[in-house]
Amino acid sequence: MVSWHLALNLNLLLLILIVPSLEGGRSLCQLNGPCSVNVAQDVQDDSTTWAVLVAGSNEYYNYRHQADVCHAYQILKRGGLKDENIVVFMYDDIAHHASNPKPGVIINNPKGHDVYAGVPKDYTRESVTSSNLYGVILGDKKSVKGGSGKVVDSKPNDRIFIYYTDHGGPGTLGMPTSPHVYAKDFIEVLEKKYAAGTYKEMVIYVESCESGSIFEGLLSEKMNIYVTTASKADENSWGTYCPDMEPPPPPEYDTCLGDLYSVSWMEDSDRQNSNGETLEQQYKTVKVRTYNNNSSEGSHVMEYGTKDIRSESISLYQGFGASNVSDVFTNDDNNIPMGVVNQRDADLVFFQRKYDKMMEGSQEKTEMLKQMNDIKNHRSHLDASVDAIGAKLFGSGNGRLVLTSLRAQGMALVDDWGCLKSMVRVYEKHCGVLTQYGMKHMRAFANICNQNVSGAAMEEASIGACSGYDQIGQWSPLKKGYSA
Repeated sequence: MVSWHLALNLNLLLLILIVPSLEGGRSLCQLNGPCSVNVAQDVQDDSTTWAVLVAGSNEYYNYRHQADVCHAYQILKRGGLKDENIVVFMYDDIAHHASNPKPGVIINNPKGHDVYAGVPKDYTRESVTSSNLYGVILGDKKSVKGGSGKVVDSKPNDRIFIYYTDHGGPGTLGMPTSPHVYAKDFIEVLEKKYAAGTYKEMVIYVESCESGSIFEGLLSEKMNIYVTTASKADENSWGTYCPDMEPPPPPEYDTCLGDLYSVSWMEDSDRQNSNGETLEQQYKTVKVRTYNNNSSEGSHVMEYGTKDIRSESISLYQGFGASNVSDVFTNDDNNIPMGVVNQRDADLVFFQRKYDKMMEGSQEKTEMLKQMNDIKNHRSHLDASVDAIGAKLFGSGNGRLVLTSLRAQGMALVDDWGCLKSMVRVYEKHCGVLTQYGMKHMRAFANICNQNVSGAAMEEASIGACSGYDQIGQWSPLKKGYSA
C-alpha cells in the first residue's frame, strides 16, 4: 500500500516538473489538439523559432507582395511565435494608399479577411534594403540602418523561417530601395550564419520569377537549410486573385491580391491543426497547386539544400497553431486552373483596370494612358537594347542565342558575380534602369560575363545600343538607383 502511494506521489511530482518545462518552451501544447510526438520532443529542447518576412516591392500595383507577408505573419502569430522573434520587412505604403478601397485593411484572398492588423513595422520605407536584410539574418545590430533594430538573435538550438516575396530575375531578388539582393551575396550571408553556429535548422520559402536561380549551384546540402522556390531557375512566377480572372477579388479591388505559390502554401497552413503536416507534404501540395493543373500559366516548385529536413513538421517553423480562422479561403479543386498573370505584367493589369473605370475625356484618363504608354515604351526599349548589345558583341546571328542560353542543371547562373553587377551598372548607366520587368534580362548579362566580355566592350556596345536615349529622364538610375 505504501509503495503504491509512493509511486503515485512520484508520478505527480514528475508531472508537476514536466508541465512547466513544456509551457516555458513555447506554450504550444495549450492549442487545440494534442502535440505530435516530434513536436512534444522539440518543445522540451528549449529552442526558439525565429522568422524573417520580406516583401521586396512598393507601390499599390504590387499590393499582393505586402498582402502575402501580412498573411504569413498572421499564420506565425496564430502559431504561437512572439513578435520579438518575427522580423517584418514591408514598405507599408499599401494599407492607407488612396487606391485601397478599405483603408487600413489588407486582404490576401477574395474572402477578404484582414491580415494587416497587428503586423510589426520593423523595417519600412527606405529601411527595406538588402543590407538591412543581411544584417538582420546575421543578428548584426550594428550593421542595420533605420527600422526597429530587431535582428535574428538566434542561438545554436534555434530554428529560422525566412519567407521572401517580390519580383525577381535570374540570380536576383528585388528590393524597393536599391541595390537588389544578388544570389551570391545572399548565399554568403547564409554561409556566415552557418559558420557562426547560431541556428539548428533553417527553412526558406521564396516567391519570385526565376527564384530557383538564387540557389541553383550555390546552396550547399550540408548547411541544414531547406528551401522551396516558386519556380525553376528559368521560369516566371504568377500573381493571382486578379481582376477579371477566376477567382476574382471583390469588385472594388483593381489589383491582384496574392501570388500563386504564396497563397498555396499559406492557405495550406491555414488548414492545418496543431499536429500540422510535414514540410514534404506541404511541398507536394503546393507543387501541384502552383503547377496550376499542368497549365502553361503555372510554374514548377523546386527544392534545394538539406532535404532531410523535409520529414519535420511545418509546426517547427510556422508555429503550432490550430486551424481557427473562420473564413479561410481555399481552392480545393486543383483540376480547375487558377486565373493568374505573369508577375511582370501585374502592374499593367492594375493600370488598365483603373483606366477602364475613368471618365471618358477626363484629364486623369489621359494621364493614365500616358503612364501606361511610357511603361510599355520603356519595356520595348529594354528588350530592343539588350538584343542590340547581343548583336554587337556576338554578331546578329548569334546574339540572342548566346544571351538566352541556359547552363547545365546544377550550375550557378554565372561564375563571376562581381562581373555580373558591373555589367548591369554599365547597362543601366547608358540605357536606363531595368525595372521589375527588365530583371528578366539578368541572364543576358550573366552570359556576357560567362563569355569573358570585357567591361570596355560592354561599355561600347551599350553606348551604341542606347545612343540618344534620355539618360536623365524618369528611367535614369540617377533617380531610381542602380539595381547592382
